[in-house]
Amino acid sequence: MNSPQRTATSSTLTLHVNGTPYTVTADHRATVLDVLREQLGLTGSKKGCDHGQCGACTVLLEGRRANSCLLLAVAHDGASFTTVEGLGDEEKPHPLQEAFVERDSFQCGYCTSGQLCSAVGMLAEASAGHPSHVTARPALERAAAGPAELTREEIRERMSGNICRCGAYPHIVDAIEDVTL
Repeated sequence: MNSPQRTATSSTLTLHVNGTPYTVTADHRATVLDVLREQLGLTGSKKGCDHGQCGACTVLLEGRRANSCLLLAVAHDGASFTTVEGLGDEEKPHPLQEAFVERDSFQCGYCTSGQLCSAVGMLAEASAGHPSHVTARPALERAAAGPAELTREEIRERMSGNICRCGAYPHIVDAIEDVTL
């Protein structure tokens, strides 16, 4: 087994992506997004703003939503990531992927992978009872005992970190709502 290589500007690390371990040598300045796209050929995650403000690069890091453009790859050696490519495939798409198609929840499609990963993470957060900024007090009290109620307002708030320049927001909320029913 090769020992990890380290130079003044790069390191060898292993990222577990969609259930597969990948060992790469990455510049210390490389983001997870850069490694996913440029070294692993997983181009589903998009580089939008490159500042963590648009959500096009959203992936799941250990099951939690994360903007991959803000994550230095070298700091995530051994971490597990799920990208849009790992959510489902043509034969068995993820239920959210099916709902996005059914509800026409994308226009140009650039933000769709980030929207999907964010929605999967958001549903997991809500299922675990995590409140949002708009969660009402009675719901907060119930949330400690179980899943958060996902109203349209809750879905919009929880997805607010993902921008769709085409304005497909109502359809995105519809698709997520379909999956929660």
